[in-house]
Amino acid sequence: MSNNSEFLWYIPNDVKAGHRGDSAVENHNSLDTLTSHARALEEHGWKGALIGTGWGRPDTFTIATSLAARTTTFEPLIAIRPGYWRPANFASAAATLDHLTGGRVRINIVSGKDNLSAYGDSEGDQAHRYARTKEFMRLARRLWTEENVTSTGENFRVSESTVVPRIQVRGDRRHPKFYFGGASEAAERVAATEADVQLFWGEPLEGVRERIARLKALSRELDRDLPPLQFGLRITTLVRDTTEQAWTDAEAKVAEMARSKGVGWHDHQRALAVGQQRLLDLHERGDVLDDNLYTAPGKFGGGGAGTTWLVGSAEDVAGSLRKYQNLGITHFVLSDTPYLSEIKRQGDQLLPLLRS
Repeated sequence: MSNNSEFLWYIPNDVKAGHRGDSAVENHNSLDTLTSHARALEEHGWKGALIGTGWGRPDTFTIATSLAARTTTFEPLIAIRPGYWRPANFASAAATLDHLTGGRVRINIVSGKDNLSAYGDSEGDQAHRYARTKEFMRLARRLWTEENVTSTGENFRVSESTVVPRIQVRGDRRHPKFYFGGASEAAERVAATEADVQLFWGEPLEGVRERIARLKALSRELDRDLPPLQFGLRITTLVRDTTEQAWTDAEAKVAEMARSKGVGWHDHQRALAVGQQRLLDLHERGDVLDDNLYTAPGKFGGGGAGTTWLVGSAEDVAGSLRKYQNLGITHFVLSDTPYLSEIKRQGDQLLPLLRS
C-alpha cells in the first residue's frame, strides 16, 4: 500500500460504557483511560484518531486538547458542527491548539442532524444546512490563511478579523485538513468545493469507485480552487489470527447484537441520512459483499462505521484495504472493539502489512 496512506483509529468519546461492544470498564471515559488509548495509538503505529461528537457526549474539542497535551505525536481528528461553533471562534481555537501541538490538528466537519435546540441552534432544510456548512468551511479557511478578513455571508459575518496565533505552514500543509462526510447531492457539492478529504463509510468497492468519479467530476464542474480532493474510508475492521476465527467472532458479535436489539450500536440511526440509508440497504444484496465486507450488522442496529465490517485475518483485511487504496483512498479511519486491545492487535498485525 502507498506510503502516502495515513491510518487513524477511533475514540468514541461517550458517557455510556460499552460503545459498539467495547469493554464496559469503570472510568471508561476518564482522562486516564482515554489517554491510555491515545498513547497506545502512538506506540502501535497509528497517526491519531477520530474523536466522535454529538450533543449528549463530552465536548470533543476539550477531549482532543487534553489528549494532545498528554501525548507527543497523536493527531486528533476533531469532529465539530457548524452552528455549535461560530467560524471565527472555531478558527481561533483550532489555530491555538495547532500552535501548541506543533501542527497536529485535523478537523472533521459534521453536518448531520443533532439535538440542535439543546444548544440553541436552528437550521432550515437540507439546502440551508449544507449552504451554511459551505460558508463555514470557506470562512474558517480564509481566517487561517488571510489577515484582516471581512466577509458578509448569508449565515456568518466578520469584519477586519485576524486569527492569532497564525497557522504555521508546514511543507504543503497550509492549515488543518477538513475531513467531511455525506452522500446526498447537497453534501457532495460541498465536499467537491470545500473539503480536503471526503470520508466514505464501508460501501462495496464499486460504490466507492462511482462516488470518487462523481466527486472528481463535480470538482471540475464547480471550479474547485483548492488542491485536489482526497478520499478516506471510515470502517470497522474485525481482525483475528485466522480467517475462520474472525468469522466465528463476527457472527457471535452479530448474534449478541440481535439478542440485545443493538443496544450501544445504533448511535447514527436517530435520523437517517442518505449515506446511512445506503449502508443499511446493503444487506438486501447479501450478508457478505466483495471478498469480506460483512453487511449483517446493519440488520441488527449497527450504525455509521459499525454498519459494515471488513472481516478476516490481517492478510485478508489488508488485501481488501489495498483494493480501496487502488481506487484512490489514502486516509483510513479504522476501529473494532474492545478499542484498546484492538489498537494494539491491529497496529501490530495489520499496519505492517499495509505499509510493506
